[in-house]
Amino acid sequence: MRKNISSGSPWEDTVGYSRAVRVGNMVEVAGTTAMDGDTLIGQGDMYAQAAYIFKKIEKALHDAGASLSDVVRTRMFVTDISKWEEAGKAHGEFFKEIKPVATMVEIAKLINDDLLIEIEVTAIVGGD
Repeated sequence: MRKNISSGSPWEDTVGYSRAVRVGNMVEVAGTTAMDGDTLIGQGDMYAQAAYIFKKIEKALHDAGASLSDVVRTRMFVTDISKWEEAGKAHGEFFKEIKPVATMVEIAKLINDDLLIEIEVTAIVGGD
């Protein structure tokens, strides 16, 4: 069983991707940024962008029949590793009790110079 989850972004058809895909009990959520349509949420603020992204991811998980408690891995791609604590604070607010494995790496840039972080997650539904 495969279920593709769309965010409604026009880029999904152009690029050929889904916000999330569920196959069996596994859900993969694509790299997610702090864009809301054409509006950037949290301009210049790593924490605000990360918190907004985790809310978007939570919705995609819900649409796939999963929740944050099913997340087993997070991957955070940041453009300035010196701001890791801001991203980490947002991560902790969503995953303090869940404690998935987490990766954070610094990258040169994202698709828009104002994006400070992109996050993707893997979830296993009923994996407890």
